[in-house]
Amino acid sequence: MTLFNEHGVEGVSPLATEVSRSTVRCSLRFSQSVSSSVSPDDQQLGSAMAAFSTSSSRPYHIVIFGASGFTGQFVVEEVARTASEGPKGNLKWAVAGRNRTKLEKVVEQAAGALSKPELKSEVDILIADVGDPDSLAAMCKQAVIVLSCVGPYRFFGEPVVKSCVENGTHCIDISGEPQFLESMQLNYHDQAAEKGVYIVGSCGFDSIPADIGVIYTRDQFKGTLTSIESFLTASAGPEGGCIHDGTWQSAIYGLADSNKLRSLRKKFGHKPLPVVGTKIKRRGTLFYSNELQQYAIPFMGSDPSVVKRTQRYLNEELNESPVQYGAYVGVGGISNIFKLVFAGLMFFFLVKFSFGRNLLMKFPEFFSFGFFSKEGPTRKQMEGASFRFIFLGEGYTEGSDPSEGKPNGKIRTLVKGPEAGYVATPIAMVQAALTMLNESDSLPKTGGVYTPGATFAKTTIVDRLNKHGIQFSVL
Repeated sequence: MTLFNEHGVEGVSPLATEVSRSTVRCSLRFSQSVSSSVSPDDQQLGSAMAAFSTSSSRPYHIVIFGASGFTGQFVVEEVARTASEGPKGNLKWAVAGRNRTKLEKVVEQAAGALSKPELKSEVDILIADVGDPDSLAAMCKQAVIVLSCVGPYRFFGEPVVKSCVENGTHCIDISGEPQFLESMQLNYHDQAAEKGVYIVGSCGFDSIPADIGVIYTRDQFKGTLTSIESFLTASAGPEGGCIHDGTWQSAIYGLADSNKLRSLRKKFGHKPLPVVGTKIKRRGTLFYSNELQQYAIPFMGSDPSVVKRTQRYLNEELNESPVQYGAYVGVGGISNIFKLVFAGLMFFFLVKFSFGRNLLMKFPEFFSFGFFSKEGPTRKQMEGASFRFIFLGEGYTEGSDPSEGKPNGKIRTLVKGPEAGYVATPIAMVQAALTMLNESDSLPKTGGVYTPGATFAKTTIVDRLNKHGIQFSVL
C-alpha cells in the first residue's frame, strides 16, 4: 500500500515539472556516471556533498513538509518523540505546509499527545506550497533533510524533489508509487549525484520492512543467499481497522497509468539481473500458503520493484550477488476471497474509465468493503493493529559453489511491528532521517536517487528500528 498525507497541498493543481531531456545523461544506471578508470576515492573527492549539519543559514536538521496531512501529523509526533536521538542529542526541526492554522493545530495536538507543552513555543512553522516554487526553495534552503509527506506523490511529489536537488537539501519520502519513485530516479539521479544530495523514496511501511528485511536476511545467512520469498500479514485489533483513502486514490491512479510505468522502465535500458543458483518459482494468483496457514496472493504494492532496484544497485555498484525476490500477502479464508474477487473485479473494471475512477474515489468504503475510509483509522484502532513479514530464504552454504547443484541452505527471518500505515511508517521515516544525520559516512559514496536498501545497507538502521518497535529476528 501507498502511505501519504495530503492536507498540506489540498486544492493545488498538479504540476508537470519534468526535467528537459537534454539534462538527462545517457547513463541511467543507479549510481553516478563516472568513468570506470577513476578510483572510488577520486570519485568521492571529485563530487560535492551536501551538508549533514545545520548552520546559521540552514538552521533545521529536519523540516516535515505536509505536516498537517493525515500521515504527517503522526510523523510530527514521532520526530518530537525521538528528538534526543538527533546529532549531539539535539534535533532541530520545523513543520511546513500551506496553512498556518492547520500546522499550529498539529503541533498543539503533538504537544498534548506527548505531554510536551513546550513544543507549542519551540517548533517553528514554515509556509510552503507545491504550487509556489519560491516558497519551496525558501523552505528547502533552511533544511538539511526535508521529510516529504505530500501525496499523491504523482501529483505533488516532484516539485519537492526538484527543489531539494536545486537547493542542496536531502529528501526522504514515504511513497509507495513505483511510477513516481522510478521517474524521480530517471530524471534527477545524475543532478542529485552532482550536488551530493540524497533523495531516498519509499521510507515508510512501503518499503523499509521488505527492502531492509531482504538485506537483513542476506546478512544473517552463512553463505550466498540466492532467493527470498516474503509473506505479509496484517492484524487489526478489537476495534477493527482501516486505511486512509489517500492510499486508495494512489492505487486508482497507479493502475490507470500502468502502461506508462512499463514505458518508463524501458528508458533505463537495464540488462536483466544475473540469476545465481536456481531461478525462483513464481506462485499463482491465488494459493493456499502453508507458511501462513491461509490463502495468499502476490503483493501488489511497491515492495517488489523497490527490492529489485536495491538488488540492481548492490550488484552493479558494489559487485554483490543479487537476491531474487517474490512478495506475497495473506488474505485469510474463503469469505475474504469472495470479497477480494468481487472488489477486485469492480476495481479493475471501473478504474479504466474516468466516471469509474470518480465513483471509486467518491465511495472508497463501499468499493473496498470498509478497508479504506475518508476518515482513516482512529487512534484506538491503530493501537491494536500490527504487521508481520516472514522471509523464507534459500542459498548455498559457505564452501558451496552456487554454480553447481541446487541450493543447500535455508533461513527464516521475521520483521514485525505496530500498525503499518500511521505508526510503523512514521517510525521508519524518522529513523531513516536520523540514520542519515548520524551515519552519513556509511551512505553511498555519492548522492543520487536511491532506495532504502541502497542507502542504508551499510548503516545500523536495523538496530535503530529494533529499538523503536520494528523488530528484525532470525526464526
